[in-house]
Amino acid sequence: MYSIVRTLSSAMTIMPRRKSPVNLVLFVALLLVAAGSAVYAYFHPGPWIVPEAAKHVVNPLKASQADLSGTHKLYLDKCAECHGDTGKGDGPQGRMYDPLPKDLTDAAHMNSVSDGELFYKISEGHRPMPAFRKRLTEEQRWQLVLFLRSLSNSSSSVPAATK
Repeated sequence: MYSIVRTLSSAMTIMPRRKSPVNLVLFVALLLVAAGSAVYAYFHPGPWIVPEAAKHVVNPLKASQADLSGTHKLYLDKCAECHGDTGKGDGPQGRMYDPLPKDLTDAAHMNSVSDGELFYKISEGHRPMPAFRKRLTEEQRWQLVLFLRSLSNSSSSVPAATK
């Protein structure tokens, strides 16, 4: 009887499977595809979707030369690195992003977006543009909207109040 148990136990011994190099190659390839997809998704954000309600928000401020001259300094500090000193989207940091920063002097483009939409974009950001909701006050963000409008309405590259 002992020999039968011994024979059965040796017959029931599970032999370890040899790991196939093909499985390892497939696993590494899958990891590379997943990592590549994550990197692509990070650096290529989807379209900038602005809620309909935000598009209909009206700017509570009215344009004045005092607002524009003070806001020009704010623009140069927070926006010009990417959008350029004159708003053409040609700032030194902006060249490294895809898509490139918008040309804020393009009247056709600027007329196609509402003040509420500009305010939302400044406030919320969208990679690579940072959000300014916590960095700027609500009044400063609305002043920036007025300043951006002046860039596309002005025949000169910088509003008259800031020259």
